[in-house]
Amino acid sequence: MINSFPMAHNLTQPDDAYIPPELIGVTHMTHEQFEQVCHEYRKLRLELTSTGELIVMPPTSPLTGMRNSHLTYELEVWARQDLTGVCFGNTTGFILPNNAIREPDASWVRREKWNSLSQQQKDRFAPFCPDFVAELRSRTDQLPVLLRKMEEYMANGASLGWLIDPSTRRVYVYRPKEEVVVLENPESVSGEPLLPGFNLQMAELW
Repeated sequence: MINSFPMAHNLTQPDDAYIPPELIGVTHMTHEQFEQVCHEYRKLRLELTSTGELIVMPPTSPLTGMRNSHLTYELEVWARQDLTGVCFGNTTGFILPNNAIREPDASWVRREKWNSLSQQQKDRFAPFCPDFVAELRSRTDQLPVLLRKMEEYMANGASLGWLIDPSTRRVYVYRPKEEVVVLENPESVSGEPLLPGFNLQMAELW
């Protein structure tokens, strides 16, 4: 099972993450194999790059967990009032058009896109990129890696992306075919026009 995966020495991982020995060096993994690993290692957050390289992320610290919870809660509250889409938390996997499987910290999908899926598809990894994605940088995250990840989301169909970096109090705002806008210590961040009326207050995230 696990030992049948191709091996290499460049597994993408945070420096201080605990990686089960049998996962170290796994590369060129198929979607089916990735789904199997996700089932066997439920406590780990896992992603897959477009080339099949396994990414293992450690559990979050209490501080990052609190920030993630607040971010998802605020998006969910807005989504329940707006009703034009569906909100997802940080354990939801999406298969992007480039074949990567990613788990944004928070995301939102237009309702018509979500409703186009069969019940079986809804119970597995969703085969599209979310319309809105947000990533929240934690202590173990390397900024260049997250910046590339945001660029990947935009290249694969996202209409709006936020990279929130509490350590510098910066928010990187991504929109298709536009320059990245860097907000310095903003009081709030607007989701207009994609998310009309959604303004994330930043005080709880700093």
